[in-house]
Amino acid sequence: MDVQNKVHWALNASIEEIDKELDELKLAESEAIKNLSNQLSQKTYVDDKIRSLNKIVPMLKVVQQEAGNLVETIKNISEASNKISGEIKSLDAARSRIEESHRRVSDLIDLEYCAQGVQTAINNEEYEIGAGHIHRFLTIDQNLLKRTAADVKKASGILKSVHTLQDASTQLRAIVKHRFDEAIRNNDLPSIERFFKIYPLIGMHEEGIREFCVYLSTKLQDTAQKNISTALNTSIADERYNVIYADTLTLLFEGLARIIDSQHPSIESYYGPGRLLSAITILQSECDKQCQRIMIEMNRNRQVNKKLALINDVNTSGSSSKLERIDPKDLDVLIGEMTIMHARTELYLKYIRRKVNTDLEVGIPDLAERKTKVVQLENLINHSQLSQSKHELLGYYLRLEQYFMEESISKAVSMDTIDNTSELKTSSLVDDTFFIIRKCIRRALSTGSLDGCCAIINNGCRVLENDYCTVLKNRLKQGYPYGYLDLTQAYNVLQTSIQQGRLQPNDAEQARTTFIVALNNADLSAEYVETLCDSIMAEIELVLPGMKENERGKLESCLSGLSSVIANLKAVTDYGMQQLKTSAIKPRITTWVDAFSTLNHHFSEDDLAAYEAGGSFVETLIFNLDSLLASFKESLTSGNYDTLVAMVTAEVTSRLETVILKSSFNRLGGLIMDKEVRSLSGYLTTSTSWSVRDKFARLTQIATVLNFEKVSEIADYWGSHEGALTWRLTPSEVRTVMSLRVDFKIEDIRKLKL
Repeated sequence: MDVQNKVHWALNASIEEIDKELDELKLAESEAIKNLSNQLSQKTYVDDKIRSLNKIVPMLKVVQQEAGNLVETIKNISEASNKISGEIKSLDAARSRIEESHRRVSDLIDLEYCAQGVQTAINNEEYEIGAGHIHRFLTIDQNLLKRTAADVKKASGILKSVHTLQDASTQLRAIVKHRFDEAIRNNDLPSIERFFKIYPLIGMHEEGIREFCVYLSTKLQDTAQKNISTALNTSIADERYNVIYADTLTLLFEGLARIIDSQHPSIESYYGPGRLLSAITILQSECDKQCQRIMIEMNRNRQVNKKLALINDVNTSGSSSKLERIDPKDLDVLIGEMTIMHARTELYLKYIRRKVNTDLEVGIPDLAERKTKVVQLENLINHSQLSQSKHELLGYYLRLEQYFMEESISKAVSMDTIDNTSELKTSSLVDDTFFIIRKCIRRALSTGSLDGCCAIINNGCRVLENDYCTVLKNRLKQGYPYGYLDLTQAYNVLQTSIQQGRLQPNDAEQARTTFIVALNNADLSAEYVETLCDSIMAEIELVLPGMKENERGKLESCLSGLSSVIANLKAVTDYGMQQLKTSAIKPRITTWVDAFSTLNHHFSEDDLAAYEAGGSFVETLIFNLDSLLASFKESLTSGNYDTLVAMVTAEVTSRLETVILKSSFNRLGGLIMDKEVRSLSGYLTTSTSWSVRDKFARLTQIATVLNFEKVSEIADYWGSHEGALTWRLTPSEVRTVMSLRVDFKIEDIRKLKL
């Protein structure tokens, strides 16, 4: 601020503001003095630098003069370089003209030489020499040749040579084609090879490949017809009779592969790389014809269409139809032959793709052109009769395999037998069914088709989920007979039923066995499905390596159907366990546990000694439970037995809690109740590999409350410290349990703050 403003400010400012401003001025003065001292301390250093610079100034003048000289020198060099560059360009142009002149002269010499020698070679049937002359003529730049003819004065000689070679080219092409056709008719292999080599020399690459491959196709046709005739004349006693059409198709593919492998080097040598696709296009046409004929003969002799019609009639009319059903064993061999045929076709197509792609990579460097050729190859394969026959064959296979699977499993159900050699009650149904499922899936894998494999997996899931689970559940619906009675009652009722003629002596036992077997089969089947799922994934990785992301997603989607099967099987098992609980578990446990309500729980010291000496309630209950569980332990699977123990535990604890709440206790009665609950919990815990302590949580807490010495003791348990017991009882339920103690006052219980 200026002086006037400062004076005005000083007159109006307070003492504190003036002191503050003074302090700031003193601080600014101190900083200024400090900076000035620093600058004065550097005076000697700055003076030295200035003296050094004064010494350098004369040297800088010398450097400036030398830099000017250097610039002038560079300028002279640049001008000289430009002159030299111009001379070099002139030399390059002259050299290009010299090279063009040399090329023109060379072409004219070759043109005259070829024109003079071509006709002589043709007349002497020296077709290779004549073709060489024409090949040299065709390699000459025709535009350059025309410019040369226009530049020289005597152009008639050049034009005459050109016309001579053009006429000779037309003549030789006709001769080569005629002689090649004649060699084919006479089956003259040396001549065929001779003229096949001449075709590319006279500019007939595609024609040569086409004519040669047509010849190879005739050989392929002759061999294929012989193989088909052999197949048709094969005796049924021959060991290869059941796969004779698969063998015939394999021989066709092997013969074609041998032709391609043996002739590909010749095609590549004489015609250049990248031309294998043209050859395969011709050969594939003959392959299609022969494959179709093999399929027709197989359908006719194996009566495929007739079998499919019978299957369709059966499927349309339903399972209860009286129509003649084909024995699945009669289809097993035919299905096996179809899988071999499909697998061989897939293998052949992979071979074709590999050979052509390798040839294209070598012969066609341009990526866009190579992609176009690859598209042509895929179109050739996808629209071929071979692919159509392959899809048709896969369709036949899937329909037959589906019928085979369904009928075989139906047969396994009807022929189900119980394994009496083992204490564990299972039947042949499980092993037979999963053997069939695994066999069908592995056979689908052998086709080499992921779609076919997924279709069979889906069909297997459907059969297991609908048919197989239904069979097991229907057997469980029959129930566990007389399970609601104890042994004495069961014996009396059973004898009465037998005397009245309503039941044979072994019917009840047979019904029990049937029920237990179905229950075990359901549990065991769930394990089999899990194993099947893991094994399928591992086998597919081996058979179909390098699957694409969408293919892997499709497979995983199919395998997820097996998870649904597992869920259904577990639902069947749960249904059976509920049936067992209703008939054999709940009635007995109710009877045994209800005995608790008939006992006096107001114990004196003498009563306590007498009670323990005479056998306690829990000892009797454990004895009965042990007898019950022992009757099932050896006959049930480990999974079902563990489920049974858990179910018994839940029923015992639930029922015992009910009868406890209907009783009353004194201090000793509560003590005994706590001991009995602990004994019962310990017994059931050791009876299974699962933990059942959680099911005893409420009952244990009830016993704990009944064992309190006084009402206030609840405070030591009810959330008074970290890690306190997690209570399953509500505050209201705790008060209800406490009220069962006759020595606890209701007023004290009501005063509890829970």
